Amino acid sequence: MQGNSMAKSFSEKLIEILKTDSRFVDDEGELIKAAVIDRAWKIDRDLVKLLLAKPDIKKKFFDEIEGHWIFNINTFIEYISDKNFLANSYTRFRNKIGLNIDGKFMRERGEVSLVWPYKDCVLEGGQTKEEEKRKEIFFNEILAQDEIDRLFDPKVLTNWKRYSPDGEQKVTEIKRDEKGIIRENLIIKGNNLLALHTLKTQFRGKVKMIYIDPPYNTGSDSFGYNDNFNHSSWLTFMKNRLEVARELLSEEGLLFVQCDDNEQAHLKVLLDEVFRNNYLYTLFVQVRYEGKTLVEDMDFQKLIETIHVYRKTQLANLKKEEVEYDFDKFIWTITETGESEITELGGKKVELLKKDKYRIEKGDPNKNKLKEIWASGKVLDGNSSGRFFRDYLQGRYKHDGHGVLYKVYDIGDDQYPFRYFTGPKKDGATKGKYYQGVPIIRLDDTTKQKKCLPIVNFYDLADYFGNCRHEGGVELRSGKKPEELLRRMIELSTKTGDIVLDFNLGTGTTCAVAHKMGRQYIGIEQLDYGENDSVVRLQNVIGKRKKDSLIVEYKDYDKTGISKSVNWQGGGDFIYCELMKYNETYIDKIQYAESSNDLLKIWKDIAENSFLNWYVNPEIPEEAVTNFIEIGKSENGLEKQKKLLAELLNKNQLYVNLSEIDDVDFAVSKEDRKLNRLFYGESYNG
Repeated sequence: MQGNSMAKSFSEKLIEILKTDSRFVDDEGELIKAAVIDRAWKIDRDLVKLLLAKPDIKKKFFDEIEGHWIFNINTFIEYISDKNFLANSYTRFRNKIGLNIDGKFMRERGEVSLVWPYKDCVLEGGQTKEEEKRKEIFFNEILAQDEIDRLFDPKVLTNWKRYSPDGEQKVTEIKRDEKGIIRENLIIKGNNLLALHTLKTQFRGKVKMIYIDPPYNTGSDSFGYNDNFNHSSWLTFMKNRLEVARELLSEEGLLFVQCDDNEQAHLKVLLDEVFRNNYLYTLFVQVRYEGKTLVEDMDFQKLIETIHVYRKTQLANLKKEEVEYDFDKFIWTITETGESEITELGGKKVELLKKDKYRIEKGDPNKNKLKEIWASGKVLDGNSSGRFFRDYLQGRYKHDGHGVLYKVYDIGDDQYPFRYFTGPKKDGATKGKYYQGVPIIRLDDTTKQKKCLPIVNFYDLADYFGNCRHEGGVELRSGKKPEELLRRMIELSTKTGDIVLDFNLGTGTTCAVAHKMGRQYIGIEQLDYGENDSVVRLQNVIGKRKKDSLIVEYKDYDKTGISKSVNWQGGGDFIYCELMKYNETYIDKIQYAESSNDLLKIWKDIAENSFLNWYVNPEIPEEAVTNFIEIGKSENGLEKQKKLLAELLNKNQLYVNLSEIDDVDFAVSKEDRKLNRLFYGESYNG
């Protein structure tokens, strides 16, 4: 007993000193062994200093060699990893219900260090409120494959509603096109990883564009997972979702992922891996005004965020921006001043105006005068201005939309004329640039031409970010994106009718812009934004039908954001549904329990009837029951017991699998079964 007592005393001292480092402590004041082990492998300087501070701890984990103390990493990690370390009644209970292999519990073996800890795991990521912090469970892809397969099974969808200008209605049909593809705008509430896997049955290879604005992992955003492997958790969280997102993209599909510099470099490498180096470009966006916000305790500002763009295959590409320009940009005044002479030009007799016959100056537009001169057979000549207009009116110059004129040469025949341009030479250059294959548009055919501009990789949208707070009639404390940003992304990657997906929807900017631009959209959100939810925003976008109008008109539709630039007039509809939850029933029972005996009964019910966490043994060892009773006798014992039982149930609030839709235990309504059959089609109960 004395030896055990001494060992316990040593462990308590070690735990106490380790807890002085905030990196090793969770929000409940518990020591995170995995974080300590990770820092030990890295020979973390601050950890080593802590261990050297206590003579008995120093003697245990350091070897003295010629006056130098050498950290014995293996001894330290072996001690920390031992199942009896932290062996109070609380942790003994957790260990007794845990899966162990070769004497080590999966909590200790779950970190697979290939590139980062947990890389070969699945992080469900199931928080439902932005302020939540969670002790996430990692499903190892090799050791928990059955659990992962079950996790990714398509889920039952419930609480169906259709929103239109006539208000909220029941869903009675799900529209499809002639190819069987669902043609409905969808908003899905629930865990985004599970929702993405649910969508695979109907939308695999169908989505043209995905935009996501994931949590940036800054420590203050919605990635509030309580885990000192925070960086590793974030990468795992992103990898799981990007892998299934890639499956949803069409062969011509494009992915846009926005991030700041906190994780963007790591994100870029991860995207290279998931998208097999199909990197396209990075867009840099100025998101705030200079001089407005300083980084805390720093003398510099963060003005720029990045959007990494990837394509599913080489078939995908960005659309160049098309702009219209017309010849009204050439503003001149023409004054008759001299004589002329008749000569032959291009097989016909024309009047060439001698020098100073017409003086040409910048001023009011007089294009009609130019046309009149050309139609009469008179051509300006004799000086540089005159020669320019002669060539200009004969179509030998072309404007590029940016104030630069190019000399134009015609090739081809009358039916299919083409031109190539020679541009202005740079100093020291021997020739200009040449562009081939541009169709002729003659001055007398049209006054407007279209120009495809090069794609730029920088947008200064600080003004839009600074003034988007009230767009769509909803607000977000931070991170809301302006509609103008999404308009540009959607224009670059889609056409009318294409499917746009956002699985970090937030207040719904992506879907609001897609709706106004005539794109089909799917939005997924698991956090609860209440009155600022995407559903509220989209109802604002749609507006209401005017009841007293003889033609279809709408009122009270959203006029903010891009509404004016795209001439938005209201209308359209979308379907809302949710992933059907299951374990919430047991969570409620646990919360309302009034005694340890009540909780023991619930535990037995959970063990027999619920879907337990992957590491939980469904059998209830007697020793674990004893530990559980001991916990109930401690300070705040009932609350601790409730927390432990909630841990048995997956913290991510499990959803009902489609394969279990007819199971009476889940009580899926007749209406929901019908709508799921319509949604899943041949995949229903498959």
